[in-house]
Amino acid sequence: MAVLVVEDEPGITTFVKQGLEAAGFTVMTAADGWDGLEQAQEPDVQLVVLDLGLPGLSGEQLLVRLRQLRPALPVIVLTAKDAVSDRVANLEAGADDYVVKPFSFSELLARVRARLRQPDQPSATLLSVGGLTLDVRTRQVRVGEAQVSLSTREFSLLEVLLRHPDQVLSQAQLLDQVWGYDFDGASNVVEVYVGHLRRKIGAAHIETVRGAGYRLVSRS
Repeated sequence: MAVLVVEDEPGITTFVKQGLEAAGFTVMTAADGWDGLEQAQEPDVQLVVLDLGLPGLSGEQLLVRLRQLRPALPVIVLTAKDAVSDRVANLEAGADDYVVKPFSFSELLARVRARLRQPDQPSATLLSVGGLTLDVRTRQVRVGEAQVSLSTREFSLLEVLLRHPDQVLSQAQLLDQVWGYDFDGASNVVEVYVGHLRRKIGAAHIETVRGAGYRLVSRS
């Protein structure tokens, strides 16, 4: 099973490719629309992440042609166009989902997994570690039996930590995974959001490893 990333910006291509490969996917890439259309017809390709602003054949044109050739192939549009009219137009043209740049990788990964998950494999979207439960599909988080309300960014940060229990993740890794490839905000943003999470889920769940990063502990 392969994911095809059709994107003409090398930085974004590398960012998405490395993240998907780290998550266990085989990744193919194309930098223009015509190459993307050709590769999308390969039987191993099971999902396409599609930029709209492509040279040659545009992303919109590729989507229309792809729907004629492989109508059941999931396509996630990745674009800077965030107007409601743009979203509606591309969804009506056959896109299955829509992610707006700048984006967090954890959001893109969750959408990829949601489109590829099998009916008998709910674990792809249900994470449970040390008394914490996070459902990617319903966006619900529980600490024990109590439901906790998290912001979008807090949810993404907790998801990344839950997918790597007992593993130390550096601030740079968390910035890449949660805030995206082009983050240029405050340098202490990870520390701030870890603080938010600790107040909501309990401080004992997230351990600071001095000089290295943060770790979600798996013990209850």
